[in-house]
Amino acid sequence: QVELVESGGGLVQAGGSLRLSCAASGGTFTSSNMGWFRQAPGKEREFVAAVTWRSGNIYYGASVKGRFTISRDNAKNTVYLQINSLKPEDTAVYYCAAEPTGTYYSDYRQYRYWGQGTQVTVSS
Repeated sequence: QVELVESGGGLVQAGGSLRLSCAASGGTFTSSNMGWFRQAPGKEREFVAAVTWRSGNIYYGASVKGRFTISRDNAKNTVYLQINSLKPEDTAVYYCAAEPTGTYYSDYRQYRYWGQGTQVTVSS
């Protein structure tokens, strides 16, 4: 069992930045793929970014590539999401998730453990 707790969300103006953190406890964080997803009201959960445990490969969703940066610190059991050049359409609840088989990275249905989410609101 992996417990995930996100932090760092908030209200920012367009063009601003935020850094989201996801602290993990229990389970096997270091052997899990870690991902960030987001969900806006009335929309399906969207893949944002992921970092694999085995090779450290990093993947981004098309809508955030070039603006968001994912990183992980295995010593601290924490994964981060640096989000820059925020746009109003980035407004959503952002979720951290763990995929313990180390197989999948962009399909939210394959992630087993989820945090409670942190709200990011971007004003225009």
